[in-house]
Amino acid sequence: MDIVPVEWIKNQNDKNTREKNCKVNILTEDFAYIRNFHRQIPNYKITPLKTLANLACHLNLGGIWVKDEGYRFRLGSFKATGGTFAIFKFIVEKIGADENFHYCDLFKEEVRNKINNIVFATATDGNHGQGVAWAARKLGCNSVVYVHKLTSKPRIDTIKENGAKVVIVDGNYDDAVRQCNEDAKKNGWEIISDTAWEGYNKVPKWVIQGYSTLFMEIQEQFNAQGVIKPTHVFLQAGVGSLAVAGCEFYLKLFGKDRPKLIIVEPDRADCIFQSAKSNSKNGTSVSGDLNTKMAGLACGDPNPIAWESIRYLADAFIKVPDYVAGCGMRILGLPLNGDEEVISGESGAVTIGALKFIMHRPELKELREHLELDNKSEVLLINTERNTDPIHYREVVWEGAISVPKKYRLYRS
Repeated sequence: MDIVPVEWIKNQNDKNTREKNCKVNILTEDFAYIRNFHRQIPNYKITPLKTLANLACHLNLGGIWVKDEGYRFRLGSFKATGGTFAIFKFIVEKIGADENFHYCDLFKEEVRNKINNIVFATATDGNHGQGVAWAARKLGCNSVVYVHKLTSKPRIDTIKENGAKVVIVDGNYDDAVRQCNEDAKKNGWEIISDTAWEGYNKVPKWVIQGYSTLFMEIQEQFNAQGVIKPTHVFLQAGVGSLAVAGCEFYLKLFGKDRPKLIIVEPDRADCIFQSAKSNSKNGTSVSGDLNTKMAGLACGDPNPIAWESIRYLADAFIKVPDYVAGCGMRILGLPLNGDEEVISGESGAVTIGALKFIMHRPELKELREHLELDNKSEVLLINTERNTDPIHYREVVWEGAISVPKKYRLYRS
């Protein structure tokens, strides 16, 4: 049986409830402070904001903009912005440094002597673990990264190349999180996780705060183009950490005039969608092997501190099958003449795939109208990752793996 390309629900809370509860709970740190920290890291460069003007015209939109995080710190993912800032904040707190402590101070001998025995640990679907391992190695610290059994070999190899010991857990991502937590307690390791749980909130907040740098860059790039802000922002959700960073960033900058915020997930790992459907205060978990090709989004437990804000800020929640992400990879990698190429993995490309189906499927007219998507819309998407699994990338883009069922194709032979 064919799986429909897009399932969606709008925010279940009424307008008054939403506005009353729309608060900045996580991005309380000064954006300039975080951005200045990242600018001190060697190889820091503003990642490109690419325009797909011809695709926008093709889909009857005003503009499509893709923030291409595949270039971040030469690591291929946005994740290092969160991991590096969280480790920095952890060290600042551990040694009792003041606000005048900077990135370069991390490498002073007296600081190194205080931190060189620290072992950082985390669980990951790939990209976050790589970022933590990379940051730890720069400081001369060891790291241990837990991955689930379905994590691909290229992603595991990349983590190892950045100096981490990798532990493969016989379960899904959430099982890896739990095992990492248990082992860290036994061994005295410091966890740098991008998701929170009871009694563990501070570090995940720092991770999310670190993500604000990419949105700061986006706004600078928009302003240089004469655009005040996007009208719509599509945000991928695994546990919801990037999604809440985007939601709170635009709330903090624009308040009630913020863009429309749309959350996109795999249909096989849709914990945010199910949380929105139940309108649960604490979020709703999903179980199973979470076997989606969107490896970076294969999460069953929502980040509770992320859901606290997303619950009220997001305008719509969307879940899609893997073939939507595959379609997105091909759209980005084989652009219309004149548009810029974007090399993206499934997790990075899912939003452009979803947008394409939203704009051309007649049964999604209600969603288009709810979101007010039209030829005046300036749509922002985040390519969260490059082709971090190159072999699978070629299978999808060259050989047509996870292809769109014929009945849902725009062009049918």
